[in-house]
Amino acid sequence: MNEAAIWAEMGDEGFRQLVTAFYRRIPADDLLGPMYPAQDLAGAEERLYLFLCFRLGGDTRYQEQRGHPRLRMRHMPFRIGVAERDRWLQLMGEAMTECEVGAEVRSELEPFFAQVADFMRNQEPT
Repeated sequence: MNEAAIWAEMGDEGFRQLVTAFYRRIPADDLLGPMYPAQDLAGAEERLYLFLCFRLGGDTRYQEQRGHPRLRMRHMPFRIGVAERDRWLQLMGEAMTECEVGAEVRSELEPFFAQVADFMRNQEPT
């Protein structure tokens, strides 16, 4: 993955817009919405934004505030199976479309998001 090219196109503001578009979909979503307490929705949005800036832009704010990402451990309290993973990817795809993420960057972000979302699964298919 070419993080430098992604950051060059998206930058801080592009990731802010993407994460905002994603989280705008969460409260109304029947599958993912219940995982996000209303009182911490803004906090969850900020954490994803900072994570993406850290992972793709080398920004240190996420690590300074939260340490190592430890994504699987941090998401262990939530039931995340195939359906939840797929819905997360669907909503992120919709957010990328809304934000008009360019085809080249999207082709890099989609497999990255799929890998991260699949890594967070903690429920086996039934």
